[in-house]
Amino acid sequence: MTRSISFKRISLFFFAICCSTHTYAQVYANAKAPVEDRVKAILAQMTLEEKLDYIGGYKGFYIRPIQRLGLPEIKLTDGPVGTHKDGRAVAYPASILSAATWDTQLITRLGKELGRDSKARGVHILLAPGVNIVRAPMSGRNFEYFSEDPFLNSRIGVSYIQGLQGENVVATVKHYAANNQEWDRNNVSSDIDERTLHEIYFPAFKAAVQEAKAGSVMNSYNLVNGVHATQSGYLNNEILKGLWGFDGFVMSDWSSTYNGVEAAKGGLDLEMPRAVRMNKKDLDLAIKNGVLNEEVINDKVRRILRIIFRFGFYDKPQLDTTIPKDNPDGAKAALDLARGGIVLLKNTKQVLPLATNIKTLAVIGPNADAYVSGGGSSYTFPFHSVSVLKGIQEYSKDIKIIPSTGLPVLSDQVAKSVFYHNSGAPIRGLKAEYFNNTKLSGTPFKTTVDTIVSINNGWHIAAENRGFPFDHCSMRWTGFVKPEKSGKYKFTVKGFDGFRLEVGNEKVIDLWKDQGITTKSVSLQLEAGKEYAVKLEYYAGPHPVDINFAWAPDVLDFSEAVNAAKSADATIVCVGFNESSEREGNDRPFELPDYQDSLINVIAGLNPKTIVVLNAGGNVDMQKWIAKVPGLLYAWYPGQEGGTAIAEILFGKTNPSGKLPISFEKKWEDNPAFNYYYDEANSKKVSYKEGIFMGYRYYDSKHVSPQFPFGFGLSYTSFKYSDPKVTVSSKGKSPQATVSFKLSNTGNSDGAEVAQLYVRDVVSPVPRAFKELKGFSKVFLKKGETKTITIKLDESAFAYYKTKLKKFGYDPGAFEILIGSSSANIHLKKTIILK
Repeated sequence: MTRSISFKRISLFFFAICCSTHTYAQVYANAKAPVEDRVKAILAQMTLEEKLDYIGGYKGFYIRPIQRLGLPEIKLTDGPVGTHKDGRAVAYPASILSAATWDTQLITRLGKELGRDSKARGVHILLAPGVNIVRAPMSGRNFEYFSEDPFLNSRIGVSYIQGLQGENVVATVKHYAANNQEWDRNNVSSDIDERTLHEIYFPAFKAAVQEAKAGSVMNSYNLVNGVHATQSGYLNNEILKGLWGFDGFVMSDWSSTYNGVEAAKGGLDLEMPRAVRMNKKDLDLAIKNGVLNEEVINDKVRRILRIIFRFGFYDKPQLDTTIPKDNPDGAKAALDLARGGIVLLKNTKQVLPLATNIKTLAVIGPNADAYVSGGGSSYTFPFHSVSVLKGIQEYSKDIKIIPSTGLPVLSDQVAKSVFYHNSGAPIRGLKAEYFNNTKLSGTPFKTTVDTIVSINNGWHIAAENRGFPFDHCSMRWTGFVKPEKSGKYKFTVKGFDGFRLEVGNEKVIDLWKDQGITTKSVSLQLEAGKEYAVKLEYYAGPHPVDINFAWAPDVLDFSEAVNAAKSADATIVCVGFNESSEREGNDRPFELPDYQDSLINVIAGLNPKTIVVLNAGGNVDMQKWIAKVPGLLYAWYPGQEGGTAIAEILFGKTNPSGKLPISFEKKWEDNPAFNYYYDEANSKKVSYKEGIFMGYRYYDSKHVSPQFPFGFGLSYTSFKYSDPKVTVSSKGKSPQATVSFKLSNTGNSDGAEVAQLYVRDVVSPVPRAFKELKGFSKVFLKKGETKTITIKLDESAFAYYKTKLKKFGYDPGAFEILIGSSSANIHLKKTIILK
């Protein structure tokens, strides 16, 4: 009897312990429990093997699930201008255009719609925004970034993140840090002094994590001061997680992890797209050998789990089927962004808006009837888009529109290219061999004859319709060309990933590597009637098959465009770059693509009312034609609704209000980074010797006149600034200033103005910029209307990074408050004294 009672008591005791343990273990499943308690509970249940697996991505764009713990699969997708990994999506304007709106409320709306687009696809984490500084015009990803100015970068970035995360989609602020060029991006070290890092290249990241509470940060490909960003303890541990208090997780850019153990110690939390370097085998061995502490792994897992619980991903599915994938609210936001961010740079004799008496309008150029965007991982295929030509045709149905491409278009050249697959036999086409691998190895799974080479699977069919050939495959085309006339002929290949071309048994193009959409041409002298062997080889790796091949006489023929310009009352010339000429992975030239300068000059010489509409992610060399055209509209990459916005601006329905978020130099030699941009000595180091004097800071201090200054943009109306007032107060030792002034619309049209506030430290013990942007306000005013603008400044508006103290601070004394419509056009000035 006694033994029986004792046994029962013992059994009940152990049952109680088990229940208690089970209850504690399930804290992570309790949606009402504090986030940190949930993280602690689930981490305690994970094995070391599970933890090591968890910090490496899988399936390309996912964080793996752990079913036994209820952890869901977490889905990521590329940004920042659309959620494009799952097929078609709303294609928003380039980020640099968004910054050119200077409209933080509109940027918050952009973030919100991107969040809704993400949820419509079950996406938890958007890889955006990009907040790197625009340092030089050639960088291939400038269009994905915002500005040359750290303050503007910060304000736009914070608004974007707040809008996105307000929809419970995690923002991934990137690329941390100092990714200011695409040239040799995996190997080049951005060597930057401490003060310049903190004043120029860090502020947007700091604001993103401290103010906007971004859930994730992505490391850049490049090294910073000799250490890869993914293994930089200074960047990730000391600054990001330490000084700034970031409690989210740090992920690598895709395949930007170079040493797994060093990355683990250096603060990388998640290797994407999978654990190649920071893998389970190497990290487990490092832990066993005492090289790595398991708590380092725990911290990485803890950070990822914290975001999963904080955003509610554990408790409910992310997919929201009530949101249409072709999001009409997103399309409206895209249109409003284009309206607000396109910049009118030149308008001699008020050539714009176009007069109502115009009866005939020529729309000329290779970008006139195309959806134009920057290329690479952010490229988004829209459900529908409006080109400049279509926008004008829709808006001005009573005007005769004369379209002309002006320059050869690749799709037309592909269709007209004549190949033969047998020597001496007039049988059209090339022998085509298709392989089920990326190495052209083994027996082709398919052999046929292709009369043209043009395969464009594109991201837009994505996972829904995958089939061979879609990706991870290769192809070879062989045959002959036989020119009818002697002369120069241009061979052009455009494709995603690797391609190489032989003509006459000589390799003339060799780009055998993973890459974004790339176009490459070569001009060769050929003899009439002679056969030349051609061989095109191609592989698609991570990207979908996209390959085009053409050859045509290398001659300029502007006759169609000339006839159009001669017969029109005005001409619109649409030129610039596109997804294959300005993109991730490569820098672009400062000059416009082939023959576009010549096209502009020819048309401007024929028609005195020539307006250039230019697409680019930054400045271009304009010197050959800028003095000859009366109108210049900088359209950047205006998104799917860009053609509508451009037409509205050209005809005056929309008053342009965009302002440059970067300075436009007259020539590349004028740029502050000119002597320091390329690694000429092959040292793999790029020294940022311009220091803090970036952009307008340099032009002010060195008295160099840009082509168009930072903050510049024309309007169809005029504005007057008046009645400046400044009050200074302090709380403890922290100075604060409230600046107010009146802004009046003194012209004949309603319109918006971006009022900009700069601060100048009159006397400083260290070199400082002549002035720095510290506030702005975009204000819409009806004609004749006046509003009072108020901008508040805190201590950060007057401070600089004091290297010896390793913190920001200001020096007491005189400061000027400068208010203007651009960095070069200051209308009001007040001096204050800070103690």
